[in-house]
Amino acid sequence: MSNNSHFEDVETMVAAMKPGYPVYCWRPAELKKNAELFLNNFPGRVLYAVKCNPHLTVLNAFYEAGIRHFDTASLAEIATIRDNFSDADCYFMHPVKSRSAILSAHDVYRVDHYVIDHEAELKKIIEVTGGGDGQVVIVRLATPQFDAAFALADKFGATPDEAVELLRKASAEGCQTGLAFHVGSQCRDKQAFVEALKVVREVIEKADVNIHYLDVGGGFPAHYVDDNPEPLERYFETIKQEVQKLPLRGDTVLMCEPGRSLVASGASIVVQVHLRKGNQLYINDGVYHNFSEALVAKIKFPMKLIRPNQKVSNKTDMFKIYGPTCDCTDVFPYEVELPDDVDEGDWIEIGMMGAYSNSMTTKFNGFFAETYVTVDAPMLRPEEPLNKTVAKKVEVEAAE
Repeated sequence: MSNNSHFEDVETMVAAMKPGYPVYCWRPAELKKNAELFLNNFPGRVLYAVKCNPHLTVLNAFYEAGIRHFDTASLAEIATIRDNFSDADCYFMHPVKSRSAILSAHDVYRVDHYVIDHEAELKKIIEVTGGGDGQVVIVRLATPQFDAAFALADKFGATPDEAVELLRKASAEGCQTGLAFHVGSQCRDKQAFVEALKVVREVIEKADVNIHYLDVGGGFPAHYVDDNPEPLERYFETIKQEVQKLPLRGDTVLMCEPGRSLVASGASIVVQVHLRKGNQLYINDGVYHNFSEALVAKIKFPMKLIRPNQKVSNKTDMFKIYGPTCDCTDVFPYEVELPDDVDEGDWIEIGMMGAYSNSMTTKFNGFFAETYVTVDAPMLRPEEPLNKTVAKKVEVEAAE
């Protein structure tokens, strides 16, 4: 089920719907603002990483803001973009692709940008597409990892020497060439880009091949509880300064592929407490669904108790949060601070949930969220003090 209802704020939605199920609360204005930050400040082309959140509300907001380029990792993502935005460009950025996916991407969806990190993948692309000047082959480098939630170079990326050979072979096949890297998701240290671009320089100088594209990847961080990285503008300025040092063609296209930093603040999720046992709370969403990053990356999300038309305690306590499934691992790996009178039937808004939430959810145990609304009110931010949370007085008739 998908609900297209729109509300002034989350409290009004709760009073109207009284949901016993999780509800996604999109903020299109926030999504557009985030897109405009990148479009106006990043010194190159902005590709949205569709895997981070492929919901059409998100994609429409970014398209309306001016994003026309999309980092797609699968044929399904390519189809989503092409079917909804006919003039948008897709880039097949997964380093490992099936021959059938390459064929459909090339013949059906007119994709001509492909990422590789191994000679066998280059061979697949040449054999399926025919290569030539119409194809762009971007070689992904493994670069030094700094403070990131996920170290993606552990799985993908060629060594500098391998990248040199791949660039030469792709160029010999008549393809336009490029280099790419990814400093890791939620990268909290902009020095990661400095060190990565040093490796890029080494490869360019050794390969002696014209580089048509340079993709600095994603990794741009969002702000969570106890996780307050530098402003994105400082990342952009650092990248701009380091790229200017590289021996690039004058027409080389600089690209980035943000996901989390574009979409994280664009949605919150409202859950309900179904049982309290002392300082243990059982809610209707968990790590098998929208909160996998709480488990695997220890990301902490801002939370706010919602109790329409009733008072909320000004005192707080620490609580253990359990998800709805019967699996013992469905539990947040840290305690959260909430008003000490939280109880069964209360709702909790959990902020900064636009990234890797609905895109990661499963239907394990028969639990899943499928209700979406839009709201005008600003996002619940990590810096909001929980001990000042109060219930908002709202009077709304039940939604029909």
